[in-house]
Amino acid sequence: MRDDAVDLTQLHRILVIKLRHHGDVLLTGPVFTALKTAAPLAEVDALVYLDTADMLRAHPDIDRLFTIDRQWKKEGLWAQLRHEYDLLQALRARRYDLILHLTEHARGATLVHLLQPRFSVAGVYPHKRGRLWRASFTHLYAAPLTPRHAIERNLDAVRRIGIYPRAEDRLLKLVPGTEARTRVAELLKGHGLSTRGFVVVHPSSRWNYKAWTLAGFVELVDKLQARGARVVLTSAPDRREMDFTQQLIARVKQPPIDVSGLLSLRELAALIDHARCLVGVDSVPMHIAAAMGTPVVALFGPSGDLEWQPWRVAHRIVAADFPCRPCGLEGCGNSHHSDCLAAITADDVLAAVDEVLAA
Repeated sequence: MRDDAVDLTQLHRILVIKLRHHGDVLLTGPVFTALKTAAPLAEVDALVYLDTADMLRAHPDIDRLFTIDRQWKKEGLWAQLRHEYDLLQALRARRYDLILHLTEHARGATLVHLLQPRFSVAGVYPHKRGRLWRASFTHLYAAPLTPRHAIERNLDAVRRIGIYPRAEDRLLKLVPGTEARTRVAELLKGHGLSTRGFVVVHPSSRWNYKAWTLAGFVELVDKLQARGARVVLTSAPDRREMDFTQQLIARVKQPPIDVSGLLSLRELAALIDHARCLVGVDSVPMHIAAAMGTPVVALFGPSGDLEWQPWRVAHRIVAADFPCRPCGLEGCGNSHHSDCLAAITADDVLAAVDEVLAA
């Protein structure tokens, strides 16, 4: 590991690797802005999974977006190797001076060995990474011992090479695009919705242990609508999540506007941009709302709100006062059921909605 400073004026091309889920990828955005601010003449590229690419697509501080398709594995070994060889050749042609690897994914370390940049940065976790990991990068930064927001943890990578982001460089940026905005404008018109005239409720998550109860969401939607609020229900196009929203619709007194499973993530961003607020659990729509500047009410259970709360936007966290949370487990005893979430009441959430809208 080297301790010498990186001469930013000598950087021509930079690659940032983030092979994680949608929310994780979205929260890397300030890294690109910090790099562009410090080295405005450098080209800054990103490498992410294909299904998460919309989180960074059209980001103003990214020059090229490279992707790895998780579906390659389904095409067989030789097809996967061909795809990865083509990607490697495309990355080699860029001749990177600096690579920042923002996860512990072994693929990132392998790429550093294959691409041979002058400088390479990664985090080090002593309980998980040994000498081989440490020898793979020129600059290492330590993982924080106390809870810290994921955006700040990502920015530690650029701090390690002498870049100290300004406050204005730490904003989330998400560009829905013209096509997404046009479709959402038509959707709003079709339902007679005006800007800031509705509340988006996104009740589901790909992780069961992060989800609130069906009964809780039914009561919440009923109470919101009884007060005259127009509720728009959203979800991912995942069958399990859509089943959850359909069960909710079947139980409420008056069906909300249902667009669950119908929107892409960029369309969801365009919709949330028009909403009064978003109510949901710890999942990517919460971060999308923060990027769009829309107030958020977020329900937290086992996951840590200090690390994952909505970034720099008006918000309220709703969490039960359990001494064991956040435990970081997949539900109590990894059962995928979280008592701390089940203990939250609809009145708790409704009070948070009132507070965030008043603020």
